[in-house]
Amino acid sequence: MSFATINDDILRTLRPPGALYYAGLALALVALSIGVLAFLYQARTGMGVAGYEHPILWGVYITNFVFWVGIAHSGTLISAVLFLFRATWRTAVARAAEAMTVIAVATAGLFPIIHIGRPWFFYWLIPYPNERGLWVNFRSPLVWDLFAIGTYLTVSVMFLYLGLLPDIAAARDTITDWRRRVYRVLSLGWLGTDRQWRHYMALYGFFAALATPLVVSVHSVVSWDFAMSILPGWHSTIFAPYFVAGAIFSGLAMVITLLVPMRRIFKLESYITVHHFENLAKLMLMTSLIVSYAYVVEFFIAWYSGSPFEQGTFYDRMFGQYWAYSWTMFTCNVGVPLLLFSKAIRTNLRALFVISIFVNIGMWLERYVIIVSSLSHDFDPANWSGVYSPTWVEAAITLGAFGLFFTLFLLFVKNFPAISITEMKETMAQSTKADRGAWPDPV
Repeated sequence: MSFATINDDILRTLRPPGALYYAGLALALVALSIGVLAFLYQARTGMGVAGYEHPILWGVYITNFVFWVGIAHSGTLISAVLFLFRATWRTAVARAAEAMTVIAVATAGLFPIIHIGRPWFFYWLIPYPNERGLWVNFRSPLVWDLFAIGTYLTVSVMFLYLGLLPDIAAARDTITDWRRRVYRVLSLGWLGTDRQWRHYMALYGFFAALATPLVVSVHSVVSWDFAMSILPGWHSTIFAPYFVAGAIFSGLAMVITLLVPMRRIFKLESYITVHHFENLAKLMLMTSLIVSYAYVVEFFIAWYSGSPFEQGTFYDRMFGQYWAYSWTMFTCNVGVPLLLFSKAIRTNLRALFVISIFVNIGMWLERYVIIVSSLSHDFDPANWSGVYSPTWVEAAITLGAFGLFFTLFLLFVKNFPAISITEMKETMAQSTKADRGAWPDPV
């Protein structure tokens, strides 16, 4: 496969799309429209339409927030961590994972705004000198979220844009429609000189090293929203690694969910191969086992603590009002991924796609169970009578979040190269040298 063929095949995705692409985009826009209308209705009517009742004042919106932050983590794992370990197979899937990271973090950032009663005052969450003389509580993990997610979004956008730079220049030299002017501005005068490449590789490695700690730190901070409280079921030291493993697990599932249809729509079978999906499945299996271990440790700690409050909360999760959610969560996150031990399943794209959907459902339910079951079974038995039931408004806004995510992703892959042309050529060159008996040059 020549370098010219790689250019032509990948840049072909920027040409007018087919009917399948438009159908997917139309469905995503419909879901987004439903979510926007539901949010406007909630903003006009009040938070009472969200179904919140004391003591459950966190529900679907905070569940969605934690879920989308988790989805973002596998993008950094695939693009940054595997880059530092020189895993060349990541080349074909890293760009889509990086785009998914940015879009998922942006989607997650909307839910704290949706969650507050007066969303037009969201800027009150930001610590800045103001005429009201008010400051946020810097000891609150909710404020830590603002800094952690803001940093993660900034670094992720810069990392994505830096990787896109040479490919945008290639699109600038090929595309002839109105987007050429946009590519000319975004390419920043890239010419591909030796000096530019030296600075580019040094900066790309720096951003990869900078983004890697964020995989651990950001979702650890999100987990402290719960672990820093004294509520039974939340006050646990295992939450930070538990949430990080779960985030990578759900993010890998979402990558597979996106790549399987993208591979077919844009006819990228020669670049995104079964080998790539098998490696993603292996990573997903490994993180599933870590999450399963965390479930066992959670129950063991609750039993070993001797606290009737902890034991009662976990017993209620399994056999109380929310038992159906808990058992569905265990089935999706523990049982279904065990199928990935079979190579026949790992190399079957239809089976992988179905498993990834189950994992996405299970990981959303995990966040829902953690939040709702603990709030509904706190220290005061007088509060245990309430049962939280999500309303149609919450369901519509959740649907709208998925619509926003898929809309932005589809627009991205249609206007920017979905696979890194530069890294694909580099991998091809190294493979050619290895086939000739020479060691590939280190990057």
